[in-house]
Amino acid sequence: MSENNAGKSILIGFLAGGAIGVILALFYAPKSGKELRSDIKEKADEYLGEAEKYIAEAKDKAIDMINEGKKKSEKLISDAKNKSKELLKDAEKIFCNAKSKVSTTINTSKENTENESGKLKDAVKAGVDAYKSSKNA
Repeated sequence: MSENNAGKSILIGFLAGGAIGVILALFYAPKSGKELRSDIKEKADEYLGEAEKYIAEAKDKAIDMINEGKKKSEKLISDAKNKSKELLKDAEKIFCNAKSKVSTTINTSKENTENESGKLKDAVKAGVDAYKSSKNA
């Protein structure tokens, strides 16, 4: 952007300097007033045409820059959406894996608890039976 502003300033400086130089040259030239006014009008029209051309080019460049910016922002938004979709899929996979592991662990623990509970019941029953048989004997 600073190069663009510097180029614009230089161009404006050249145009202004050229216009002042032409006007001074015309005032010192040995011409009649009518010829002088005609020459000034021609040069003014010439510089006005150049200025309009420069403004049109600047507008075109600005439009191009805006369009390029829009394209880049659209691409960034699209990339961000794709990345977020990928992250959501990965998070869902991790959640499903964790859920599966927890379910497996709970089922295994439940089975182990039931087995140990059964063994404990059998041991208590065996102890009660042993106590009763020793008491009866």
